[in-house]
Amino acid sequence: MVPAKIFFTKGVGIHKDKLASFELALRKAGIEKFNLVHVSSILPPKCKQVPADEGLKILQPGQIVFVVMARSDTNEPNRLISAAIGLARPSAQDEYGYLSEHHTFGETAEKSGEYAEDLAATMLATTLGIEFDQDQAWQEREQIYKASGKIFKTTHICQSAQGEKTGKWTTVISAAVFVEENGTQPNSAPVPDQKENQKTK
Repeated sequence: MVPAKIFFTKGVGIHKDKLASFELALRKAGIEKFNLVHVSSILPPKCKQVPADEGLKILQPGQIVFVVMARSDTNEPNRLISAAIGLARPSAQDEYGYLSEHHTFGETAEKSGEYAEDLAATMLATTLGIEFDQDQAWQEREQIYKASGKIFKTTHICQSAQGEKTGKWTTVISAAVFVEENGTQPNSAPVPDQKENQKTK
């Protein structure tokens, strides 16, 4: 099974129970109704990125769905947490790309997201034989990667939040969701608004 499409989504949940806060984060992301299977970080060749609402319409409740997911949670009041997914896509459509997960404490959404994007791009660059100095700043290496002509796109999605002030569990997730179009009927359930999914807090 090789997924034909991929979409990105994110969410945050708050509850007195840790598991329930995770469930609420999944609901916010629109993927709570699926049986999620976590997989590693390869973007299949020719895998098309689509908006979250388009991808969700293809899936059915209870379906086994493969995801690359980053998750972070805390019950410490005001503690900053973040979860990010990075993407690096090669220029050649018949080659595979990379996805990366990054979850941490104390980082802003911008910093966490850029780290995940950097990680995915660097993994792809080493696969493609692009020469670079790994001690250079991400912005400098980003230009080298793209100037090579071998990397078409890098991006990220990140969800961050501060721990709920009374000590309830706060969970943040970001996910890359794979979709296999195999004749399944569209799901008529409403989907969340994911218009500002990428590179936003």
